[in-house]
Amino acid sequence: MFKTVLFPIDQSREAREAADIVANIVQKYNSRLILLSVIEEPTAEAPTTSPMVSPEIVAQLLENARNLFSEQGITAELLERQGKPAFTICDVADEFEASLIIMGCRGLGLTEEGSTDSVTTRVINLSPCPVLIVP
Repeated sequence: MFKTVLFPIDQSREAREAADIVANIVQKYNSRLILLSVIEEPTAEAPTTSPMVSPEIVAQLLENARNLFSEQGITAELLERQGKPAFTICDVADEFEASLIIMGCRGLGLTEEGSTDSVTTRVINLSPCPVLIVP
């Protein structure tokens, strides 16, 4: 049913909490798991002090996530991209023909429109596949 699961991650508590759901679905459906982290381009909304603009921090975040899933017997592919998170997540989902995107209800970033239009909301509206939001 879910051949490929895309799990976009950042350093938020919600992303960490969604990992259990991701593991359950990937194991149940024997899905391919792609872990994605987006390096945000520095802007007025995401200054260079934001942790998601540092390639080193993003690389470590992905490696930690891979280890977490590996402990549960799940092989995860790591993918690091640069750009605006919502658009990048949807582009990757389309590129890899994801069957499902799983993400936390809130992440670290808000879009340039502000707090009423989060990355999660954008992904829901733009995604080429179903999106499971973990509260």
